[in-house]
Amino acid sequence: MTFYLPGFRSFPKLWKSTPYFELGPATSPVSLFLAVTGNQHRWFSVKSTSLRNGKAISLLVAKARTLKKGNDSNRQVSPDHYFAAGAAKKRSQVRSNPQHRDHALPVALQLPTKPLNSEEWDKLKEDFNGKASFEDWVISQMVHRCSSIDVAKSLLAWVAAKNNGIVGYNLLVKYLSLCVSHKQTSEVIDVYEIMKAKYKCLESGANTLLIRGLIPSDRWREALLLLEDIKKVMVPSKRNYNDCIQGALLHQDVNVAWSLYQELVGHNLIPLLETLKAFFDFGKDINDDHYSNKLLDILLYLRNNQLYPGESFAHSIKAWFESGQCSSCGRTLESIHLSPEEYEFLKETIMRDVIDGGDQYKKTTPQELKRFERFVNSCPPFDIVIDGLNVAKMLPKSRESQNLLAVVSQLAQQNLQVLVLGRKHMLTASARWRRDEMEQVQRQAHCFFADNISEDDPFLLYATLNSGSHCKFITKDLMRDHKACLPDARAQHLFFKWQQGHQLAVRKGFRGSHLTLLDPLHYDTVVQTTGDSWHIPYDEDLVQRSSYEVPTKWLCLQGKTQAPGPC
Repeated sequence: MTFYLPGFRSFPKLWKSTPYFELGPATSPVSLFLAVTGNQHRWFSVKSTSLRNGKAISLLVAKARTLKKGNDSNRQVSPDHYFAAGAAKKRSQVRSNPQHRDHALPVALQLPTKPLNSEEWDKLKEDFNGKASFEDWVISQMVHRCSSIDVAKSLLAWVAAKNNGIVGYNLLVKYLSLCVSHKQTSEVIDVYEIMKAKYKCLESGANTLLIRGLIPSDRWREALLLLEDIKKVMVPSKRNYNDCIQGALLHQDVNVAWSLYQELVGHNLIPLLETLKAFFDFGKDINDDHYSNKLLDILLYLRNNQLYPGESFAHSIKAWFESGQCSSCGRTLESIHLSPEEYEFLKETIMRDVIDGGDQYKKTTPQELKRFERFVNSCPPFDIVIDGLNVAKMLPKSRESQNLLAVVSQLAQQNLQVLVLGRKHMLTASARWRRDEMEQVQRQAHCFFADNISEDDPFLLYATLNSGSHCKFITKDLMRDHKACLPDARAQHLFFKWQQGHQLAVRKGFRGSHLTLLDPLHYDTVVQTTGDSWHIPYDEDLVQRSSYEVPTKWLCLQGKTQAPGPC
């Protein structure tokens, strides 16, 4: 038996136990029968074909390289480096080993694996010993475990039968979420029709689900209307924009996709990398100079915002460029070192905003800082500045004065001018601080011991910057708080660039009496171009990189100087 409703498609009658299925208190009943359908749609599909020979862009030869460790031309970031992608994750795993906690079900209650009738749902509810609403709890668990649509539908039918045909809004939205996760487009459309008939407007969560669910269908433009509804009350999320952009590309509406992209960045939102990847995937079959120029603009956007593509995104970029065999371009990456103008700008900014400007993280007195400035000016320029207390604690199983002495002795053997910054308590003999070892430290390096309540970082920054661009420093502290104190994005970018090029890392573990010091980076880890070639750092799949870390792998794209021709 089939019911026909005004403005709706026909729906087969699935629940004989209830004549009406409503979203909430209503002035008139609205019938809802959700059809079970085998029609499934992919979210986004782009053919992975090669570029045609007539593609206007000349950057065609590409090669993804993993640079080998130990080679003189090695540009790969050491995995032990503070700024290497995934390093923070490894450090956190050393500190803790959290156990995975599944969402446990109440005792003796198992989610059904097949649709239940009314009596079976009644029995299951009797066995429920949770404190939450049984219906809300069950549908939430179904969403979490991606249960069958048919099972969820039988739950909604039972709820409607028990409540005079009424199903709550939250319950229906969670059912919608399940439909979206299963990519059941026809089911999404059925729920969409009911919600349009029942409500004049929806909250952003429901709109977000409907946008994602409608995008694969021939009614995808209605998702753009839902995006406009969100704009009436708030700025849409980058996920909202991503879904609509991918839908526009899926349905070959390039103008809409680029317009949404411009709108997205116009809100100062950082696009999802999958959004940018979609443009490159689509571009593989586009022979258009205008489109190619827009993709080049995206590469520059990655560079200017220090964004790094994941591995699959890097391959999408490679596929867009690629034509024929690859060969190493042999080009040099941009230096990590600042220009003289950039160095002076950064030095003045740090002196003003971090050291002299009342830095909120600074715990020292102006008098002590003046004493330190006089000390620095009385010494020759330093080659290495060491955060003594920080370095001493790098190997917790060893004596602190022993650790510090090992590092200082190794540097002193290279005839380097070394400054050790410490605290006065380090000079008091104890089990951790042996007097004879600290005396050896003072014989081999310049030393300044601040008050015990003082913070080392302002002294370290001052001494390093004051000594000149050649001076390096050693500490595990990544100084993110001080970077945050800088007044603008340019200063913060230059600080991070300077930091990467000057902060030495210490590999944990002795080799005899020596610690292994890792050199800082010699190149800037940003998307780089020389006009006919691109070098793009990218994240490996499964690597969890913190925001202050940089990728360890590069994609090398080399351009042809001649006009494109047959392969």
